[in-house]
Amino acid sequence: MSDASYMRRDVSAQLQEWKTSPFRKPLILKGARQVGKTKVLKEFGHAEFQNMAYVSLERIARDIPSEYAQFFEETLDPHRIVANLSLALGAPIEAGRTLLVLDEVQDCPAAINSLKYFCEDMPDLHVACAGSLLGVALAAESSFPVGKVDFLTLFP
Repeated sequence: MSDASYMRRDVSAQLQEWKTSPFRKPLILKGARQVGKTKVLKEFGHAEFQNMAYVSLERIARDIPSEYAQFFEETLDPHRIVANLSLALGAPIEAGRTLLVLDEVQDCPAAINSLKYFCEDMPDLHVACAGSLLGVALAAESSFPVGKVDFLTLFP
């Protein structure tokens, strides 16, 4: 068995545990650049959920945020955020049926902050975030949802 297949099964098992946990919180999948965080979350979403809503929060340029960043900057209400994202993506985002993947979350501090409200107000929605250099981004954050997120690290 190759190391890659072993690691993929290991992270898949951890994601499955997260999915079924009665104490589940929004997940932040951390790891270095190019280790497969996005790929793992997309594969998990397609395999384990009826729908997967993928949102890239990567900045288009240094001072130009993702087109989806506005949804997190306009409100802290996760119901409004989900309604806006659902409309923009043209697909329903439903608790228990959809995995909402927020990619490159380090580029949108408002999205990181919103995880607290997803935890408190929409605990049945599966929200998973991926990002590199998250340690740097999180250290710079003025508001972080301490105790309101689960962490998982993907290693090279």
